[in-house]
Amino acid sequence: MSVLRSTLDPAGPDVAAARESMLAALEEIAAETAKAVAGGGEQAVARHQARGKMTARERIELLLDLDSPFLELAALAGYGSQFAVGGSVVAGIGVVSGVECLLVANDPTVKGGSSNPWSLRKTLRMHEIALANRLPLIALVESGGADLPTQKDVFIPGGAVFRDLTRLSAKGIPTIALVFGNSTAGGAYLPGMSDHVVMIEKRSKVFLAGPPLVKAATGEESDDESLGGAEMHARVSGLADHYAADEQDAIRIGRRIVARLNWRKKGPSPAPVLKPRFPAEDLLSIVPPGLRSPFDPREVIARIVDDSDFDEVKPLYGTSLVTGWARLHGYPVGILANAQGVLFSAEAQKAAQFIQLANRSHTPLLFLHNTTGYMVGREYEQGGIIKHGAMMINAVSNSTVPHISVLIGNSYGAGHYGMCGRAYEPRFVFSWPSARSAVMGAQQLADVTYLVSKASALARGKPFDEDGAQVVRTMIEQQITAESMPLVLSGMVYDDGIIDPRDTRDVLGVALSAIHSAPVEGTDAFGVFRM
Repeated sequence: MSVLRSTLDPAGPDVAAARESMLAALEEIAAETAKAVAGGGEQAVARHQARGKMTARERIELLLDLDSPFLELAALAGYGSQFAVGGSVVAGIGVVSGVECLLVANDPTVKGGSSNPWSLRKTLRMHEIALANRLPLIALVESGGADLPTQKDVFIPGGAVFRDLTRLSAKGIPTIALVFGNSTAGGAYLPGMSDHVVMIEKRSKVFLAGPPLVKAATGEESDDESLGGAEMHARVSGLADHYAADEQDAIRIGRRIVARLNWRKKGPSPAPVLKPRFPAEDLLSIVPPGLRSPFDPREVIARIVDDSDFDEVKPLYGTSLVTGWARLHGYPVGILANAQGVLFSAEAQKAAQFIQLANRSHTPLLFLHNTTGYMVGREYEQGGIIKHGAMMINAVSNSTVPHISVLIGNSYGAGHYGMCGRAYEPRFVFSWPSARSAVMGAQQLADVTYLVSKASALARGKPFDEDGAQVVRTMIEQQITAESMPLVLSGMVYDDGIIDPRDTRDVLGVALSAIHSAPVEGTDAFGVFRM
């Protein structure tokens, strides 16, 4: 039998400590997520609703099919910056008229929905997801344009938003703009470059320049409606394809547009779904606090894959990396999961072969991270750790089957790259609250800095300030510890969201379903492997 067994003792003291630590981290993340949900705050939301308008989240909820899931993405964008958490944009994957779509909604309660550097980074990431996974893109537009004080960070790279819309359209991926309010200046090109545009009577305003700017530039007197109102664009300019009576009508029309797309998935359909044999609640109790000791990733796999059924490959070789085949919500997956943290030559070679096999069978890959990187030292350098690590990275880089990465524990150094980190373009990247990612562990980095500074002083024949060096060492360790935390990394949009471990299976199920909107095709073309 290939059904996994569990050795997790729910009553054990280590399990209780792990659960307590994970729940504490989840509480902190929930507090930050609540800030994103609150938008511009109670007063701003009340003012917006007093105008008869729905919030961005209310619009999304009404647009989605009843009781269908919505996987919010990059909810914590902008955390730790001067801007509101969430980047003044609400985005994610949801089902509209039976079709999985990527939704991007401006939050007009946050500075009028203006686009700041984090709004831009988040929006461009959503476009990447839509393009890679062949998801129709629905923009729920209400924005005053760029956040002018930070225009130098928004204007030049912001052109990619319009570029992406045309590329999506060129690939046959529908783009739909539902315009709920202002879409001005450069933002006017958002509906202008969308395949389908819905505008609302007396609400939608789309123009390159508003009346004051037109007056200043040309001397012409004009008003909002004649310059860029919905009726003008429906009757005169032709920019509006549909003329809605109100917000609810615009959403109704948007749903009908999707229903008429005749959209079909191009990936294989899932097999019947079987639930895991172990409860998802256990996932809170697997990762030790502070990652002070290793954990068996099979305990995670047993609680996320269908029927806890896992066919392990090379179980006796390269044992600090677990590889094998499973199904998840009916979809086939190949899984690579770090066991003891360090990757040796055997693990790297094992991974490269497994990735090749997944490409031959057109099977998506799931990477479960808990690695401190590739092993260092004379014995391992002489044994070829560089060329073997390069072999694994080569395989990951050139693999064409979809990849999903979940950072569960550590994800350090080149091990992060070999396990398909963000730079290697996985279709989705998620983190658990227990995740840590940096060039190396905080203590190791601080130790390296200390030793280098000491060796440098001795080499120059200068006295070494031990007390001062220890202060710097502590400061560096604290800095790297803070920077490697998932809240910081998620705030920088280095992942697509921090997830509750208990939701891992369902989050991956939504991601895999979205992935299968596009064809799933492997390759046999890799770079030169150094043997």
